[in-house]
Amino acid sequence: MNRFEKHKGYSRMFKENHLTLGLFFPLESYEGSIPEMNVDKQIKLAKRAEELNFAALFVRDVPLHDPYFGDVGQIYDPWAYLGYLAAHTQNIALGTASIILTLRHPLHVAKAAASIDHLSGERLVLGVATGDRPVEFPAFSVDVQQRGTLFQEALSVMKKVWKENFPAIRTPRVDLSQADLLPKPRLSDIPVLVTGHSAQSIEWISQHSDGWMYYPRNVKFQAELIQNWRSLTDPFKPFTQSLYIDLTEDPNHPPVPIHLGFRIGRNPLIEFIQLLQTVGVNHVIINLKYGHRPVEEVIEELGEEVVPHFPAVTGKQQENS
Repeated sequence: MNRFEKHKGYSRMFKENHLTLGLFFPLESYEGSIPEMNVDKQIKLAKRAEELNFAALFVRDVPLHDPYFGDVGQIYDPWAYLGYLAAHTQNIALGTASIILTLRHPLHVAKAAASIDHLSGERLVLGVATGDRPVEFPAFSVDVQQRGTLFQEALSVMKKVWKENFPAIRTPRVDLSQADLLPKPRLSDIPVLVTGHSAQSIEWISQHSDGWMYYPRNVKFQAELIQNWRSLTDPFKPFTQSLYIDLTEDPNHPPVPIHLGFRIGRNPLIEFIQLLQTVGVNHVIINLKYGHRPVEEVIEELGEEVVPHFPAVTGKQQENS
């Protein structure tokens, strides 16, 4: 039995041999690094995505604007924004892709994550990473060469303080005794997905994470990667990837490569996602940054024509899994 089968976010997103769809914030297309992020419009679209049976909404953790790197994501602090989203939605999973563990103290991350999981009704799926923007490490006085070690430390600390009462922990960043972290997650744990390799081996990721989050790659590469992942993960642990799309008005427009995705019509998109499902992908997070159509139209078309092929996992489906 999967220990997260009663976790509302995880169970909505993940089922073995099944694929679901999510959306990245900002829910808009934009040029350059900085989106508009109209609050009312974003929340309206988030609620509509939930109604249309998308499985999840994802936010990113981009602490600083690096003009040489590009996209700053949803601008707002991910924890503050997740709290706002939790208050305006009811069922859709809320994900991070990804919290930068090397730049944040593990006790702060553990408390923030447990708080969001509580406030949302166990809907948080926590993607974590080491960070990849060179300007951020000196800004936070972090040695970039230590990022792999810091990542392991953070994940170990978080899992321990979620599970145990008054744990004794001594690591380079934590000397915890005679104190406890609250709130505890209702399930004494939160599903954590490691992003990319995060300076770890696939064997380490398979043992210490609850799933793997990867980047868009050609299907052959992804199939080999997932085959290796499955050989190391029994029982089932999900595989997630992102995908940028520019959805065309022509439903049969053949795929044309763009950055980390395609300009594509909905019918070839359905076929491509079905192929991803065949090779073992369990969740695809769609990013609409490079779109040319009004985002409202795109989300509506995706929800009405694409999502029904890859619906969020329902209670009945969970019982049959």
